Amino acid sequence: MFMLRVIAVGALVVWSALGASIIPGDARRGEQLFHSEQCIQCHSLKGKGGTLAPDLSRRVDRDYTPSVMASLMWNHAPDMWAAMKKQGVKQGNMTPEKAADLFAYFVSARYFEKDGDAARGKQAFTDRHCADCHGITSSKEPAAPPVVKWDSLADPVILAQQMWNHGPKMRAEFSKRKLAWGKITGQELTDMLVYLQHLPETRDLVKNFSFPPSDSGEKLFTSKGCTECHVGKRALEVLLKNQTLTEIAVDMWNHQPSMKNPPPTFQPEEMQQIISYIWTKQYFRGTGNVNRGKTAFTAKSCANCHNDAASGAPKLGKGKDAYSQITMVAALWDHGPQMLESMTARKLAWPRFTAQEMEDVIAYLNSL
Repeated sequence: MFMLRVIAVGALVVWSALGASIIPGDARRGEQLFHSEQCIQCHSLKGKGGTLAPDLSRRVDRDYTPSVMASLMWNHAPDMWAAMKKQGVKQGNMTPEKAADLFAYFVSARYFEKDGDAARGKQAFTDRHCADCHGITSSKEPAAPPVVKWDSLADPVILAQQMWNHGPKMRAEFSKRKLAWGKITGQELTDMLVYLQHLPETRDLVKNFSFPPSDSGEKLFTSKGCTECHVGKRALEVLLKNQTLTEIAVDMWNHQPSMKNPPPTFQPEEMQQIISYIWTKQYFRGTGNVNRGKTAFTAKSCANCHNDAASGAPKLGKGKDAYSQITMVAALWDHGPQMLESMTARKLAWPRFTAQEMEDVIAYLNSL
C-alpha cells in the first residue's frame, strides 16, 4: 500500500527534490520498510502478505519501467487512499533514500525481470556447454566452481562481475576444446537462472542485493577505459535503456570478445559501484518530450492549481535540482490526499496518465 501510494502522488507536485545524482538503494532495508510501513497489510510479494491489493512481484507489463509504475499508481491513488483509511493504515514518512530502498527491494524480488522457464534453462545450461565444466554440487574441472557455490545466483550484480571476469578463461577453454564461442540472449540467461535458482540445493539462497553509493562509479567507469568508447550514441544509458540487470550481464558477456585484449577486470565492490552508476542512470532516464509534457500539464488540470498562487499549491520549477521518479516519490508523500481534497473542492477530476505522459510531464517540469 505504502509504495503504491508514494509513487502515485509523486508525479506532479514537488516541494523540493534532490539533485539528479544517483541515490543508492538497499533491498534489505527496502524489505524492512515494506513491513514497517504496513504495505504488507494489503499487498503481498511472491504470495507473502495481504490479499486486498495486487502481489507486487507479479509482472504487469513486459517493460515495467518506473514511469509505467508511476502512471499506474497515480491513476489508482484515490482508491488507494480510501482503502488505507478504511484499513486504518497510518501514513508514514518518506525520504529519497527510503524510496530508493523500496525500488531496490522490488527489483531484487524480480519485480522488473522478465519471466523465465526452468525447462528451457536446463536445456540451455547443457546446450551452451556450461554443464561440461560446472556441476551442481561438484565439478569435473577444478577451476570451475559448482553451482551451489555461485554467489551470483543470489545477486545479479555479482553475476555481471563474475561473467565478465570469467570470460577470458572461458574463451580459452572453449578454444582448447575446439568449441565455437557463441553469444547468449537475455532470455537464455534468465531461463538458466530460473532453473538453477530452483534446484533443491540452491532454492534457499537469499536473492537480495544492494545498490551501494555510486559516487565512485563514474570515476571507475572512466579509469577502466569504458568512456573511451561509450559516449554519445554509444553511451550506456542509451544502449541499455529499459534493460534488466540480467540483460546487462548478457550484454557485457557478449561484448567482451570484441574489446581490446586484455579487457579490464573488476572486483565485486567495483562492479557494484559501476552497475549502480550505469543501471540506475539508464533505468530512471526518461524519454519525455517537453512540448507534449506542457500540453499534458495543462490538459490534465495541473496548471489550474500550480499556476494559481491563490490555490496554495506551489509553483513548480526545476531550480538547481531535477525531477525523477524517486525524488518525486519522496517529496510528495505527505501531499497526495491534500491534492485530492483541493481538486474535489474545485470540482476537478483526478487526472489519469499513461506512462509516456508521465515521462513527458517530468521532462516539462525539468525544463522550467
